[in-house]
Amino acid sequence: MTEPAISVHDLTKSFGDKTVVDHVSMDVARGEIMGFLGPNGSGKTTTIRLMCGLLEPDSGDGRVLGLDIRRDRRAIKRRVGYMTQKFSFYEDLSIEENLRFVAGLYGMADVRRVVADTLEDLGLTSRRRQLAGSLSGGWKQRLALAACIMHHPDLLILDEPTAGVDPKARREFWDEIHARATGGLTVLVSTHYMDEAERCHRIGYISYGRLVATGAVAEVVRDAGLTTLIITGADTAEAARQLRGAPGVDQVAPFGTTLHVVGRDAEALRRTVDEVARRTGTTAAPAETSLEDVFIQLMAESRDNMA
Repeated sequence: MTEPAISVHDLTKSFGDKTVVDHVSMDVARGEIMGFLGPNGSGKTTTIRLMCGLLEPDSGDGRVLGLDIRRDRRAIKRRVGYMTQKFSFYEDLSIEENLRFVAGLYGMADVRRVVADTLEDLGLTSRRRQLAGSLSGGWKQRLALAACIMHHPDLLILDEPTAGVDPKARREFWDEIHARATGGLTVLVSTHYMDEAERCHRIGYISYGRLVATGAVAEVVRDAGLTTLIITGADTAEAARQLRGAPGVDQVAPFGTTLHVVGRDAEALRRTVDEVARRTGTTAAPAETSLEDVFIQLMAESRDNMA
């Protein structure tokens, strides 16, 4: 069997008396796109930094690209492309100048050719002289991706890469990521967008330092054990008021002119919803549980390790 691109076990990292990463174990296959979900402050970024050699764990072990995450941190960093949340390039330099700078940091031979090839590969050639600070969010994202892959990494780590870009740019970005994965590149991406998570081969949900769910999206939704009902009618606002905190009801969320009502206890949920629907003159019908429903449920059930 081919060794996984990422295989880590019981990773733990604390800062002071706060455990930010709490015994996280994860395997990511080569060529796989793994989505990494969780609320702000859940430990996603710290876990990513442990994997790519930027931080050393307090305990636990693992291998990334066949290299030990403790002994081979420098070697791991040279084989990983890491795109951070914040745009971190010189805004008073052009796209081409920024890429030349990055190529120099990697000590690449024939910088001019490498940069020209990267510009062509990411569709940046016509904008190569444009200042980075004048770029829109989508073009800044493309520059950041170009800088991450110009040294031909085996693993691409993306930390909330599409924040602040428009839907068209997001879709083009994901098309690019899937094309790279088809070519054998492994991708670990953290995101808050449910539609992006659904484009991953598998996802892992981390909540306040603990990895609480992993698998394909359909598996994670199934294993959550939630039931979802939709309420429609003229008085959904009153139905929502009566449903909040009622037996069997864990979530009530307006979606346009309808209500999504979610709970773990299917029988209690249906009894409550049927009664409220009768009293308010609304109609209840079963619906598929969404990944967002699961995300919210997992957040509600987790304890804040920083509180």
